[in-house]
Amino acid sequence: DTSDPDVVKILLYAALLSLLVSRDLLGLVTEQAADEIVFPPERWAATFRSHAQLILHELGEFLGYSPPPLLERLIEDAQKIHQQRPILQETLATATQPRCES
Repeated sequence: DTSDPDVVKILLYAALLSLLVSRDLLGLVTEQAADEIVFPPERWAATFRSHAQLILHELGEFLGYSPPPLLERLIEDAQKIHQQRPILQETLATATQPRCES
């Protein structure tokens, strides 16, 4: 849930781009597969989701994108403190406390 209109727009654009990529890949797969093979939409969606990471990796290589080395990225990200994001334990503790009614 978000109330930030810019975040909503980004999520919508990401969903639309994913749908376009999924449909284009389905078209390529359909062209390459035998004529009698059928690709049910639900099955294709699950297949696309399960291969999304590999698709992004291949696309990155094709475009010449070189992400930072994994260990450096893990070290850097692990040190970031997001003051606005409560940690899970704090959220759970707050959520499980009895509420006082006024």
